[in-house]
Amino acid sequence: VQLQASGGGLAQAGGSLRLSCAASGGTFSRSSMGWFRQPPGKERQFVAAITWNGGVTDYADSVKGRFTISRDNAVNTVYLQMNSLKPEDTAVYYCASRSDPFSIRKSTAQYNYWGQGTQVTVSS
Repeated sequence: VQLQASGGGLAQAGGSLRLSCAASGGTFSRSSMGWFRQPPGKERQFVAAITWNGGVTDYADSVKGRFTISRDNAVNTVYLQMNSLKPEDTAVYYCASRSDPFSIRKSTAQYNYWGQGTQVTVSS
């Protein structure tokens, strides 16, 4: 499975960005997906996750109400819509997949495949 993240960039505080993660080489519709981020000098942390059909989603407390995860199985892509961005959202964002399609997991160790990361920088 290959995951290609895109859509990062520079935004002002209060602005929006949408990240995309295109999957290939596997069965995307049988995977649950997650977004993680790694701020400078910190460990990678959970942001959001979604089950195979989008029926269940979960978010880190720090992004609830501002970020929305979604997926389109027809084009093998998962999205992260980020609104009301804050400087503390600055990080490299990674998408990840796991072969269990039905459950949400927040630990990096429980994901099988990772994308290369896309940088998000939010200025104050």
